[in-house]
Amino acid sequence: MKTILRLAWIMNAAFVCAQIPAAPTGPNSSSAEKAVLEAKRSTAAKPEVFAGYNRLALALVQRGQETADSAYYVEAQDAVKKSLSLAPGNFDTKKVEAALLLAEHEYRAALEAATALNKKVPDDVTVYGLLTDADIALGNYDDAEKAAQWMLNLRPGNVPALTRAAHLRELFGDAEGSTELLNMVLESTSPEDTRERAGVLAELGHLRLSAGETDRAEQVLQQALKLNPNSADALENLAAVRSAQKRYDEAASLLRQSYAVAPRTKRLYLLGAALALGKHDAEATKAFAKFEVAASASVHERMNSNVQLVFYYADQAHMPGQALAVATQEYSWRRDVYTLDAYAWALHVNGKDDEARKQVGIALAVGIQDASMFYHVGEIALKLGDRATAERYVKQSRDLNTPASELALRARSSVE
Repeated sequence: MKTILRLAWIMNAAFVCAQIPAAPTGPNSSSAEKAVLEAKRSTAAKPEVFAGYNRLALALVQRGQETADSAYYVEAQDAVKKSLSLAPGNFDTKKVEAALLLAEHEYRAALEAATALNKKVPDDVTVYGLLTDADIALGNYDDAEKAAQWMLNLRPGNVPALTRAAHLRELFGDAEGSTELLNMVLESTSPEDTRERAGVLAELGHLRLSAGETDRAEQVLQQALKLNPNSADALENLAAVRSAQKRYDEAASLLRQSYAVAPRTKRLYLLGAALALGKHDAEATKAFAKFEVAASASVHERMNSNVQLVFYYADQAHMPGQALAVATQEYSWRRDVYTLDAYAWALHVNGKDDEARKQVGIALAVGIQDASMFYHVGEIALKLGDRATAERYVKQSRDLNTPASELALRARSSVE
């Protein structure tokens, strides 16, 4: 999922866990690490109290989001089971259970669970957050917007709602609106919460880059890294800035740092792409090979890197059949704009351009301004003989000046 959805979860979990006192785990410990330790101490001291296991589960999922380590989710499941054994059907535990389904990318099950909770208690802010996240992943953007608005109506200015609303504004093509909302989140985040502030700044940097404001993006991301030098998202986004500046070796170095902090498989794909753009072909091949091994291991699991795997098979390995097989499976699970884009590209490389144009058209209709998608729709239009559309979208991709724009630049001779 996008960085800001992880941020929304972290902000939400931090809000729920706010009553947990900080544990002395060290000056560099994250709020999630502190929350996990304190919750474990609480459950050890009072093993009969179900609420302690709820706090533990939330903290574990937050930690899993930070580290990209799914082992925390397994431990969270055990905490939820223990809580339910102590208080069967408890509403708060059921919310945690739905949140865990979201973290594990079981979006349809999470939506079903959150819908049931919403019917039971229709004014619970946290449940509307769960509905928003599930609907975004499933491509139900109208429903997601309504749920996010309910969060703001019920508790104006609450950070989890603002974060989700910011993500929706970005998807709808309103980068300025998204920036305004994230600045409100930043203002609401304590100066002492340096990791959380760095996370918000990392997303603000991403927004500036996606709008083609490379210099401003770098400034914001440097602020994030000053607060938290180990912010994996800020390092990844700064790598994207370096790629946009054609400083590919620096981009690769930053991606290695980002992966070392939080080994998300997609970062291996981004590393391979940066190395390839920098003409380090042998190193790029190794990075892509490592990516394929890791991504293939989870291809049939809900928590995966299937979107990047589709592009790898389509553009690097030149295995169109594999690309379409992976894309079709992912499409059956989720329908967000990024999955639709990957599915469309897989259809394109398999010669199914009419259906490809339909799918990427659905994604673009949401309003998203994305250089990669613009490039894809341009290439698909060109294949269908619609040169005017192809030229328009490839130009839009180039003008955004993001790493994906480099693809459009290289394709220019075939379009213009």
